[in-house]
Amino acid sequence: MRFSATRPISTRVPSRPGQSRHPSDNRAEILRAREALELAASGRRVALVSAGDPGVFAMAAAVCEAIEQGPYAWRALDVAFVPGITAMLAVAARVGAPLGHDFCALSLSDNLKSWETIEQRLDAAAGAGFVLALYNPISRARPWQLGKTFERLRRHLPPATPVVFGRAVGRTDERVALATLAEADAVEADMATLIIVGSAATRLVARPGLSPLVYTPRAAETPA
Repeated sequence: MRFSATRPISTRVPSRPGQSRHPSDNRAEILRAREALELAASGRRVALVSAGDPGVFAMAAAVCEAIEQGPYAWRALDVAFVPGITAMLAVAARVGAPLGHDFCALSLSDNLKSWETIEQRLDAAAGAGFVLALYNPISRARPWQLGKTFERLRRHLPPATPVVFGRAVGRTDERVALATLAEADAVEADMATLIIVGSAATRLVARPGLSPLVYTPRAAETPA
């Protein structure tokens, strides 16, 4: 597995005169949200920068939580949530339409929920036939979880189930790789990787001289 250094998200935003920046650790979401709200309450115009879509495993929920728990005056602040393109949609677009039927998104981070809860949700989603988009698949603190995830999903899904590894899609160091569930290896992922695991219905369409298409048919098979 690769644990390369990543630049703070704030560095992707152009600087301008009069602007001040307040970088923080990406695990300090609630503290970052509170600082932004405190600055806004003091009369400053504040942009809280978030990767992907702020409402998907990102900063929007932390801001809402901070407003609910913080001073009542924060509820009067004019807060706008600007949508973006979340990683699962960017990765899916690179390979076809793996999210073409029912799917779910699951974070493998156990910072805010137990690993037992994650296992239960993996079992439920894979057993119900959902395509899975896996966020936060691996880190220095939990290098073993993605391997355990693949092992668990193999209990429910065929060996040939397509797996898509998408790293830093849309950036200069983008990398997309395909594998089957039988051969999927956690070494292919790092902290900037989004993984899509197909359902039993997800298909791979070979194309001469081109990358294969991965898609999940729009219609579900009728149980026998």
